[in-house]
Amino acid sequence: MTDSSSGKPAYTVAGLKADDAGRVAEALQARLHALNDLHLTLKHVHWNVVGPHFIAVHEMLDPQVAAVRAMADETAERIATLGCSPVGTPGRLAAERTWNDYSLGRADAMAHLGALDIVYDGVCADHRAAVNGVTESDPASQDMLIGQLRQLEQFQWFVRAHLEKSGGALSTAGADSLADAAHKAAKAARKSA
Repeated sequence: MTDSSSGKPAYTVAGLKADDAGRVAEALQARLHALNDLHLTLKHVHWNVVGPHFIAVHEMLDPQVAAVRAMADETAERIATLGCSPVGTPGRLAAERTWNDYSLGRADAMAHLGALDIVYDGVCADHRAAVNGVTESDPASQDMLIGQLRQLEQFQWFVRAHLEKSGGALSTAGADSLADAAHKAAKAARKSA
């Protein structure tokens, strides 16, 4: 058996070439890192959210954490099914991730929601790219990713419902970083209070 990021596995599922399985497992490994990072980030926000919207956000996040952890498990098991070895260690995640660490600590609920919207943008966009990347080689992995993407997009909608203005625009529109989104969301919440 091989490490998921080092190429061709010794065996794979019926009907899938070992080279293709290695490429799919590599794409899935990147998604595993993202999902592990996301559930830790969601739990971090759960612990550090404060302010008048505390309980709503605090309680909204626990089901998201549980669902994203289940997605990570499903993804790791798919990598193993393909004959590769999923890697879930913190060191590999930190070394291989392509995004910055979540930068907010204890902060107002609206600031965290603004930052989480940016996090979900990245996770969902990368998940969608992975769906497109495994289209022809492995429809079973593609189906798994599509189901996860559907749920991740719904979680982002839950976050955005708190950020949406009555006219439909997001208070974080145009934000290009976690800090910028957090600032815009908190500022809009103060104006409407």
